[in-house]
Amino acid sequence: MAKPPWLKIKLPNQTCNQTKQLIQKLGVATVCREAKCPNANECWGNKTATFMILGKICTRGCRFCNVKTGRKGEELDWGEIGRIANAVRKLKLKYAVITSVDRDDLHDLGSKYFAECIRRIKKLGVLVEVLTPDFQGKVECMQRVAEEMPHVFGHNIETVERLTTCVRDARASYEQSLGVLRYVSENYGERIIVKSGLMVGFGETKDEIIETLKDLRDAGVRAISIGQYLQPTKNHIQVKEYITPKKFDEYGRIAKQIGYEFVASGPFVRSSYRAWEMVKNNKC
Repeated sequence: MAKPPWLKIKLPNQTCNQTKQLIQKLGVATVCREAKCPNANECWGNKTATFMILGKICTRGCRFCNVKTGRKGEELDWGEIGRIANAVRKLKLKYAVITSVDRDDLHDLGSKYFAECIRRIKKLGVLVEVLTPDFQGKVECMQRVAEEMPHVFGHNIETVERLTTCVRDARASYEQSLGVLRYVSENYGERIIVKSGLMVGFGETKDEIIETLKDLRDAGVRAISIGQYLQPTKNHIQVKEYITPKKFDEYGRIAKQIGYEFVASGPFVRSSYRAWEMVKNNKC
């Protein structure tokens, strides 16, 4: 399916190239590069980056994601946390997003690593957003991360309930993801903004999107991102539909009506896209 004209990615500018070089030099991984994010040029151009921890191999195999998969991830490099903190400092970030691959092979599922990252970055006086796996629904892992008080706790539902088994790894489930978000909201919602993300273009209906938005809001989610799924390679699940910018605007209005305090809805929107605006504009 040919891409429509509104799916044009901006060319990198000088600041973007300088940021890319610095990130490579510091030896840290970013979602911008590992997952081929369409917003990399814009975010790097604004000296913003989302760091990916726990290695480059994911123990799950979602059909939409371009990250490498395997039964066992890489050995943990605890020195990476210091390098990320150094990158945050050198890039002069005021808001850092930390996400990861799934690490079902680890006893704590990577939750201790997340917690240490939050501690190190907060010491720099920087606000932290985390985008976590579902931690297999284990309360002790969710609690370990939330207790470090990231400003935003995100976990993506990814798609509507009907398409979950087609789009996501078999070990992920719609209800398990809602459970993660509900737990954090019920126990930390007064101090932490709970956030989720939804991709469209898999063949979902408008009614299904509205139902998913309502389910997430009922689970305590206050911030939502809605973006177009883009097929990274021919081996990944195909795009069924390219949603128009007008339709994205409509989904954004619907989300606001449902009660979300912050909504990012558009073709290139990803879970961490313009995440800092949520805080800068005091919308949450």
